[in-house]
Amino acid sequence: MTDFLVQELDVEIATTRRALERVPADKGPFVPHTKSMPLNRLAPHVAQLPRFGHTVLTTPALDFSKGSFTPLPFEGPAQLVRAFDDGAATLRSALAGMSDSGWNDGWSLSFEGRRIYSGSRFLAYRQMFLNHLVHHRAQLGVYLRLNDVPVPATYGPSADDTGF
Repeated sequence: MTDFLVQELDVEIATTRRALERVPADKGPFVPHTKSMPLNRLAPHVAQLPRFGHTVLTTPALDFSKGSFTPLPFEGPAQLVRAFDDGAATLRSALAGMSDSGWNDGWSLSFEGRRIYSGSRFLAYRQMFLNHLVHHRAQLGVYLRLNDVPVPATYGPSADDTGF
């Protein structure tokens, strides 16, 4: 199973990297809606998500209130890609080393002792990390479109990118 998950991660990493490469450095404060986070918060969040995936794979639990997470400041696409590539390499290494039986281990996420998630490491990885990454990458695509930045192909061609 791990071999298939590494293949899947490689595809998602490449696709996400293409989106981060296109983030306009001069549009940081942009928000498409009052309930949306600004681009200068969304793009760094996407860039740092592989670090969270690594945490899911290498620890039994995470309490957000006890962590030392520092949000990445928004500087522009080169910085976002560097942070993303670093986190993705670390994540991929941990994923490649995961035993198939390790997916059954428990994992939990909480904040100040209040449970957010408790279940298998597999579901934590898929739901809390990978689906989370795909969700925010899709949001990033909307931000790109609304700023007239060509949206990269994802699971097939986009209206802007017909090549892969």
